[in-house]
Amino acid sequence: MLPAPCPRLALAAALLLLGPLLGCATPPPASDADAVAEFKEADDPLEPTNRVLYAINNGLDTVILRPLAIGYRAVFPEPVRNGIHNVLSNLGTPVELGNDILEAKPRHAGSTSVRFLINTTIGVVGVFDVAKSLGYPNHDTDFGMTLALWGVPEGPFLFLPVLGPTNPRDATGHGVDVAADPFTWVGQGTVVTVLDWTRWGFNIVDQRERVLDPIDSIKKTALDPYATFRSLYRQHRRAQIDDARADNQATIPVWFPQQSAAQQAAAQQAAAKRAAAAQAAAQRALAGQGAAQQGATQAGAAQSGAVQQGAAQAGATQSGTAQSGVARPGPAQQAATASY
Repeated sequence: MLPAPCPRLALAAALLLLGPLLGCATPPPASDADAVAEFKEADDPLEPTNRVLYAINNGLDTVILRPLAIGYRAVFPEPVRNGIHNVLSNLGTPVELGNDILEAKPRHAGSTSVRFLINTTIGVVGVFDVAKSLGYPNHDTDFGMTLALWGVPEGPFLFLPVLGPTNPRDATGHGVDVAADPFTWVGQGTVVTVLDWTRWGFNIVDQRERVLDPIDSIKKTALDPYATFRSLYRQHRRAQIDDARADNQATIPVWFPQQSAAQQAAAQQAAAKRAAAAQAAAQRALAGQGAAQQGATQAGAAQSGAVQQGAAQAGATQSGTAQSGVARPGPAQQAATASY
């Protein structure tokens, strides 16, 4: 028998269905080009609904989440908080591995598997991030990012209670991640239910504590905190997706044989010398080719001049021959002259 659907997934689905019914932003008149451009750039057609949900979320945050985050920071010192964060991150590794596979990143999948193995054993169930010190750092991934790498557009902006700023693609990705989490389905009974809710609660408090100071600063200084959160969320999310799209390199553990700094510098110098030598050879080849072409041009010109000179000489010879024929008397003239 499967457990009941996760409340987080049900909440996200309900808000996605009810959002369009609560009100949409009215587009500006087409005659106002600046307002139309701003409206399209914001891509927030549900802004009235989102602002209502932001107000609800802000009230919950002020009354519940922020005090819990402040108390959490006051009770647990930073090393303990880091250990709890590491455990929560380690518990999310199976979902991360699934997204690495779906994103067609086998090297990331291998690194994620090794991280889970090392941190679960040597790192004491993930309290210590031993894998990072061994050359296997963590990386951001979730099904929302997977959908983005598949080419799925983000859609309009949404602001959901508890989840905060998001969009249809990322909200759907969050629901899929929850459904794909083995801990959502494995085990039954009161103990499992308590552990699952405890994990979910610590996740929320841990994430809220990590952004405690930035959010306080935004709420104090921003003229429109809602618009600021919308802009910052999109910038951060797009940067994550761009990094994931460009990150196709292998993870090199620290124990793998690597060149020293001096060796790397020497290799770079040797590469630079080889590049310079290749460039010089290419320049010499071009110079030789140019000289050959110039020599061929000069030889052709000389040959043309010789031909012209030969033609002139031949013409002169023919002219001399003609003149000689006119001046020399013929045999009859010679005989007449002798007779006379």
